[in-house]
Parts: sequence; C-alpha cells; structure tokens
Amino acid sequence: MDQQLTGWYTERSPMWPGQAFSLQVEESILQKKTKFQKLEIFQSTHYGKVMVLDGAIQFSEKDESSYQEMITFLPLNSHPNPRRVLIIGGGDGGVARETMKHPLVEKVVQCEIDAEVIEACKKYVPSMGCGFDNPKLTLLTGDGSEFLEKTEDKFDVIITDASDPVVAADEGGSETKDGPAVSLFNEDYYTRMKEKLAPGGILCCQGENMWLHASLICRLLKKCKSIFPVVDYAYTCTPTYPSGQIGFILCSKNPETNFKDPITVWGEADADDLPLKYYNADIHRASFVMPSFMRKALKQIE
Repeated sequence: MDQQLTGWYTERSPMWPGQAFSLQVEESILQKKTKFQKLEIFQSTHYGKVMVLDGAIQFSEKDESSYQEMITFLPLNSHPNPRRVLIIGGGDGGVARETMKHPLVEKVVQCEIDAEVIEACKKYVPSMGCGFDNPKLTLLTGDGSEFLEKTEDKFDVIITDASDPVVAADEGGSETKDGPAVSLFNEDYYTRMKEKLAPGGILCCQGENMWLHASLICRLLKKCKSIFPVVDYAYTCTPTYPSGQIGFILCSKNPETNFKDPITVWGEADADDLPLKYYNADIHRASFVMPSFMRKALKQIE
C-alpha cells in the first residue's frame, strides 16, 4: 500500500532496522520517480511540508533549521575568511539559503545530481527553494564526485549535504540498494575534496547517526584522520531524522583549526537579523560534546 494512503507517512529503512517513524499527512503534493530516485513531497498536519527521497525523510519545514544551519555554520564560522564555498548535494536549497547569510561569503558553487529535486523545491517548498535565487550562486547539475575531479577551482569551505549511501529498495524498507550519494562516502571522495580546498580550507559532511551508525562513523573518521591534520565530529537534534539526531564530519587542512571554538560569534541581535532559528555560538560548542558511549568509540581511533 502507498505510504500516504493511510493518512500517515511511515518511514522504514534497513539503515535503521527495527524502528519506524510516522507523520500524519494532510495532503499529498508530489509523488514521482526521477532519473535517480523516488521523490515525494507532502503537507503534514504538524511539521509543515516534508520531502522524502527513496523512502527517507530529507526535511520538514518545522525542524529543518536544526540541520541546515548546523551543517552550514559549523564550518563557515570555524574559518577566518570563508569567501568561496562549494556545496555538493543540497538539492532542497537549504544549505545555499543559509550560506548566503554569512557576510563574508562572496561566491558559492553548488553541484546537485538531481535537477528534479531542485525544481520541485523551488515550486512546492519556496521556504527552502529560495536558496537558489541568490546571484552569488552558480548552480550546476551533475555528480559531485565527478565535478571535484574536473574543476580547477579552489574553495575555502566545502559542504557535502548528501542523502544516505544506502537506501530502501522497496516500500517496506526491508531491502537495500546503493543511493545516488554512495560515491560521497568513501576515502577517495575525501581525498578529492582536500585537493580542491584552498590553504587552510575546511569541509563538513553529513555524518549519519551515532545511535545507529557508530561503527560507520568511526570508520569514516579514521579514514579522514589519515588525510587531514584536524578531524572532528559534531551532532544536532532533528526530530524527523532517525532517532532524532544526525551528525557532521568536519576536517581542516589547517593544523591550528579548533572546530569547538567558533571564530565568528553572533549575538542575539545578529541571530534575529540573519535570521537564525537554531544555531548560536553556545550550541556550536555544545555540539561537539559526546555522550559517554560515543566518547569511548572515538577514543579507539585516536
């Protein structure tokens, strides 16, 4: 049965076995198969509009700021002069929208693999798709990993806003297949990003969920430590993501970078002007404080 026909959208995936998450559906807005994935947008009763790719919730309007602001400002506010920014993925427009708020950003290049996701968010979710309207943005469609191979540009900050590497292959979420973002979760990809970072450059990537994927996170961090002098892990709380939490992998070419202490600090007036709903300097620092089980896991790869 279609997941929306019952009046509830239920998310199930082999990436988070033994659990499910449901949102009440007020109206189905879009259901289509793109060249790369199944794309759905619906109006929920309490979380605003929701976008789903291959059965995995990508954002809800109610809580998207906790992800979009953190994946953007954790790296941007850890860099002294983030003038040139590359976004890989981010087809909903949220990271582009947030990046443009930073007063030091002069140029943004974004490469998203699925043009139909971009167009759908522009049309149906303008609160997200408005991120594509800024003249500082050069928007490209294509594979992000291939773009990194070909481009000769250098960037101060690279942000990878990718979906999960493995996605559900069926409605019930019992079978898996490689998702469009699978190439963005390997050592070669991080090596390519390092090559395209300017001196002192920083990157930030979607880093999965410590409750469900601690071993995968540790493997990725261990690989990153062999490539970059400074590597760290942070997380944020997003109710509509699996277990209500998602993490970020941060790497820097500058051995003096301290991700835990932001260089750019905004006060309450700045937060109102930008505007910001979730991010602030205190939550920036707090996002690196790990629970005991994750501290123990991370110590094993030091």
